[in-house]
Formats: sequence, C-alpha cells, structure tokens
Amino acid sequence: MKFILNTGRSITQGRHVEHKFHRGYSEETSTCFIHPLDLLDLDMEEGEHVEVTSECGSVVLRTVNCEDLRRGMIFVPMGPFANHIIPSHTHSTGMPDFKSIPVELEYTDAERSTQWDLMEKIGGQRYEKM
Repeated sequence: MKFILNTGRSITQGRHVEHKFHRGYSEETSTCFIHPLDLLDLDMEEGEHVEVTSECGSVVLRTVNCEDLRRGMIFVPMGPFANHIIPSHTHSTGMPDFKSIPVELEYTDAERSTQWDLMEKIGGQRYEKM
C-alpha cells in the first residue's frame, strides 16, 4: 500500500538524542507512526511490524497508532532507520529531503534490525561507546 513518509524529531527521541546507545533511542527511531484507520486498511494492529520500502531501500519498523497524522501519511523519527530509506539526492542543497517521500508499506513477521546491523548493511562499522 502506498504512503507518504515524513521524518523529524519526536519528543521521546529528544530525551535520548545525547545517548544514542540507549534502548529508548533505538526503540523510538525504529517506529512507524501511522493513522489507526490506515493500519486497519493494512489488516494490521498496533505493535506489529511493517516493511517500509522507498526507491533506495527498505526497513522493518514497529507500528504505533497516531491519530494526529493524516491518512496516507506515516512518520518515522530521524535516525538510522529513517536514513536507511531516505533518498540521498540533495537537489544541490547538500541536504536530502526528509519530507514527502513516497513509500510502500507491507506487513511482515520479520524482526526489526538493530541500528548497528543497518549501518553494517550499508558498509559502516560498529563502534563502541566513547
């Protein structure tokens, strides 16, 4: 099913932004906020996993109901999971688009990756807390 992805900071994420190794940061940034009626259309319930696919990749996220969103829109907090599905082109601005990205959503029983697994998948390396 087709949706529009928007990203940004969330309040919960902001509480952990200085501690990106904290479980709370990873939990928040691996969440797909979606209107409850869109979840019904997908025949899914809150807390189930969804695969979000864009032109540049896909990622598995946990769903959370959010009535503040318009139908057909999803919100994923900025971070390693959103970065994995945001196109890298910058229109000569040096900054990729973080809003209005076409994506497709599909139920999956796959587990969410860790942020470290995502980084390694694109050639990065794990590093220890400093």
